[in-house]
Amino acid sequence: MVHSAYDCVELVADCPSKIEAVESYGSKLLAACSDGSLRIYAPQSHSQPSDHHSPLHQEPYALEKTLSGFARRPLISMEVLHSRELLLSLSESIAFHRLPSFETFAVITKAKGANAFDWDDRRGFLCFARQKRVCIFRHDGGRGFVEVKEFGVPDVVKSMCWCGENICLGIRREYVILNATNGALSEVFTSGRLAPPLVVSLPSGELLLGKENIGVFVDQNGKLLPEGRICWSEAPTEVVIQKPYAAALLPRFVEIRSLRDPYLLIQTVVLRNVRHIRHSNNSVILALDNSIHGLFPVPLGAQIVQLTASGNFEEALSLCKLLPPEDASLRAAKEGSIHIRYAHYLFENGSYEEAMEHFLESQVDITYVLSLYPSIILPKTTIVHEPEKLDVYGDASYLPRGSSGLSDDMEYPQTSNMLESDEHAALESKKTSHNMLMALIKYLQKRRNSFIEKATAEGTEEVVLDAVGNNFASYNRFKKTNKGRGSIPISSGAREMASILDTALLQALLLTGQSSAALELLRSLNYCDLKICEEILQKGNHHAALLELYKCNSLHREALELLHKLVEESKSNQSEITHKFKAEDIVEYLKPLCGTDPILVLEFSMLVLESSRYLELMLAMNENAISGNLQNEMVNIYLSEVLDWYTDLSGQQKWDEKAYTPTRKKLLSALESISGYKPETLLKRLPPDALYEERAILLGKMNLHELALSLYVHKLHLPEMALSYCDRVYESMHQTSVKYPNNIYLTLMQIYLNPGRTNASVEDKIINLLSSQNTATPKVGSATSVKTKGSRGTKKIASIEGAEDAKVNSSSTDSSRSDGDGDEFSEGGSTIMLDKVLDLLGRRWDRINGAHALKILPRETKLQDLLSFLGPLVRKSSEMQRNFSVIKSLRQSENLQVKDELYSQRKAAVKISSESMCSLCHKKIGTSVFAVYPNGSTLVHFVCFRDSQNMKAVAKGSQSRKRL
Repeated sequence: MVHSAYDCVELVADCPSKIEAVESYGSKLLAACSDGSLRIYAPQSHSQPSDHHSPLHQEPYALEKTLSGFARRPLISMEVLHSRELLLSLSESIAFHRLPSFETFAVITKAKGANAFDWDDRRGFLCFARQKRVCIFRHDGGRGFVEVKEFGVPDVVKSMCWCGENICLGIRREYVILNATNGALSEVFTSGRLAPPLVVSLPSGELLLGKENIGVFVDQNGKLLPEGRICWSEAPTEVVIQKPYAAALLPRFVEIRSLRDPYLLIQTVVLRNVRHIRHSNNSVILALDNSIHGLFPVPLGAQIVQLTASGNFEEALSLCKLLPPEDASLRAAKEGSIHIRYAHYLFENGSYEEAMEHFLESQVDITYVLSLYPSIILPKTTIVHEPEKLDVYGDASYLPRGSSGLSDDMEYPQTSNMLESDEHAALESKKTSHNMLMALIKYLQKRRNSFIEKATAEGTEEVVLDAVGNNFASYNRFKKTNKGRGSIPISSGAREMASILDTALLQALLLTGQSSAALELLRSLNYCDLKICEEILQKGNHHAALLELYKCNSLHREALELLHKLVEESKSNQSEITHKFKAEDIVEYLKPLCGTDPILVLEFSMLVLESSRYLELMLAMNENAISGNLQNEMVNIYLSEVLDWYTDLSGQQKWDEKAYTPTRKKLLSALESISGYKPETLLKRLPPDALYEERAILLGKMNLHELALSLYVHKLHLPEMALSYCDRVYESMHQTSVKYPNNIYLTLMQIYLNPGRTNASVEDKIINLLSSQNTATPKVGSATSVKTKGSRGTKKIASIEGAEDAKVNSSSTDSSRSDGDGDEFSEGGSTIMLDKVLDLLGRRWDRINGAHALKILPRETKLQDLLSFLGPLVRKSSEMQRNFSVIKSLRQSENLQVKDELYSQRKAAVKISSESMCSLCHKKIGTSVFAVYPNGSTLVHFVCFRDSQNMKAVAKGSQSRKRL
């Protein structure tokens, strides 16, 4: 942590008088002694005169001259104003002296008794504190100083400093900001009890305020800054800033800390009896009782070496940023080498993501980073990388770089000077760690874009050169081929590096279980090595990724052979393939190849036709792709297979109506979704005592809803499917605006309420239906009467639509309902399914005509059981009544508004004066009959208006005759 940032050199020894203040002017030292004299010291080995820009020298100083009686009393403080070549001294008053003659230039007598001052060099303003007053003076060029302001403060000022246009004061035990314009004071915070206030200006214009042993950063308005706080070992008496460090004078030593958070302790300089500390142009001056020491900064390069060797990489990197601009190459080299060493340190301590961030900052070759992952297999490369030289240790210090190849005939990089044998073993034990691989993935993804751009640019350039004939031979030698297997040669260094990166990234994604991300990588532009990636994907059974690898390398035959194999394996129940492949995948793959490789398309199209039904495949892609006859043929094929399966099971007495094979599922799906088959033909092929679900679908296609619902309820015992069937019929009829779409639910209620009649007559109705189809096929309506051609009357198909049997006219009474009830209990002693009816009413109350439903229900139905039906129904009816009432009121209000507007328009008044003129004949209106145009301001004689209308009518008539 602690390193030597400064070298302490004794500059002046054995001063005859006690030193009260010290300052530097160029390479000279100015020492104000207790006897009022000013002693000027110069370097012993430099006799040439120096200006104020000359730095202090690291050598003993000798007395050049002594100015006796420089001040009547010992100086409290002094400061060299370099921009104005003046020396400001504070003794019994404030005096200004010209440099280098030290001639007294001006004395501010009003500053007599002042104990603190501060100079604003930018504006030439001086502020000083005297007792409980603060005065501000302005330097008026060569004529002296002019008083600007004077303000009173609550107590004696202990420390003060300019902060922009205002002044920060340390008074008593608190800090305040004094407005230099109007004298307003604003409190900042208290300074503590043990140490006096201390105000220090920072180069950025902000302030460092002392509170006990803590330095607090504030802005020019006194607001705390988020940079943190400097914690000194003890409360300092003086602090000087020399970036990037702050030096504080403590009672027993001088403490130097970094100005970068967390403000680490850098160095401690132990000197006794240090009285003052001052900042020079290139050093820090320490004034003791009878000697002067200088703290000279150690060269940044040497400090960087110390910090890097001690493992303080963050501090070393911050110092690199302070290197001068002319050393940009040196700075980049040092930063790169430190980032690499820091990355290794973090990697060995488990901070993998942070390590990769520093590898990224160092711009080190990716093969160097990948050498830390021996489990990642990389392609061979023809590029030879030079080892990166590290300059943090001097001339011959190097960091090892790893080879980019990784196969049986390639060697791993030598890292003996970086990792000891035990450290390497620890690294090997962590190489399969998930965190390591995730950090590598992020690192490679951040670097990938630049590599891909360079590789693509080089490929494009070679194509252009090949087009003009300048580079045909070289490009033809290396370009990718679409035929054969094996590694594809790459003709440029950028593409070799892109291949290394993508190959490593793919492996890292697979090792961390990110198969989808690996698939996306292969689908985009990539340079993955074919041989290595193919072997890895085959071992890991990443079939989808392997297909994309073949596809992006134009190995279509290999991809289609693999895809055909996967489709065949997907059909087997014992297959271990997690993702099921279908014949449609082969078709989709073949589509883009139709124009480029028709022979390959023809070859694998035959495999598709042999392995699956062509009609089924075409229908899955587009129902309109095949005609109705072909659709009917496909459904008949399905039905034949299902009937064969039914015959086998029924012969073994193992038939189960709820058993489903894949073919039966396809049949049901086709019956539901396809519209090109003939349901009457298929219905004849069904057995009378089985395949009720297929029969129900076919009856529904024929709009025989009562028979279909009877099968769902009484044969299949699936009321939910019956309800779903009703919903589909209702929605389809509702979309086509059929007048009574709710009859389908009433039909279902009749089936529930008359189970004996409907169950016993289902087979008879179907037999009658099929027999009637042999003679004539009438057009069947849905729950409505149908008029036949040439007949005035209507024939109700009672044997087909049971809903019409239950149709209740407005003249029906309870007697008709009683007759129905008598039928329910007399047929075979079966009981009505009242609970299903009530459930239907509660769930579909908004789709059922309430009056009709109540007439169908038996007398014994309790009103409480109908609460779920009647409650929302009544609420909806009431809501509709209220809405209609509101609409009626709004319409009435609108009518009144229109009438009011009509009356207001009819009240229009026109004033006829003696000056009123006719707009047509331009004569006065007088007492003649007049007319007013709708605009209310145009007046005409009625005779003129009539004549103008007649003229218009005549003109229109002549125009019409001309057209004819």
